Amino acid sequence: MRKLHDLLRKLILGMVDLFYPLFRRVMPLQTFRYAACGGFNTILDISLFFVSYNFILKKEAVHYGFLTIGPHIAAFLIGFTVTFPIGFYLSRYVVFQETTVGKRRQLRKYFTVVLGCLFLNYGFLKLFVDVFGWYPTPSKLLTTVFVVAFSYLSQKNYTFKPASQVEA
Repeated sequence: MRKLHDLLRKLILGMVDLFYPLFRRVMPLQTFRYAACGGFNTILDISLFFVSYNFILKKEAVHYGFLTIGPHIAAFLIGFTVTFPIGFYLSRYVVFQETTVGKRRQLRKYFTVVLGCLFLNYGFLKLFVDVFGWYPTPSKLLTTVFVVAFSYLSQKNYTFKPASQVEA
């Protein structure tokens, strides 16, 4: 299993770093890796949202007894179940490699930040779709802009902060 993990990590790093020379002058390697991995995960998330909302849920609410979840919120949660573990893996093993924090502690910190992202996603989607009456997919795209900025700053300065920067 360890060999598969190392092979996958090297493959991802090779693909991502292949394009870095094009961006070397405008951003450091870590920022580029975050943008590439986060971009992939974001595209996956938006694609899952679109497919779930339009084809799986067919724009219909999901009913669980006394609880009803709107289709845009249910589609967002479907995407989250896939992109959460992928995002953690990419952040830990591709973007923020210099971390020395244990995996479990880091996963808890990552989950805390992602929980903040969940609330931001939920709040912005409710605002844009339910209050402003905007279409769900463009609303998800705009929401993503705010959430990505929050996520990057939080992951860099909290979850994956290098040991040399962690307070004793």
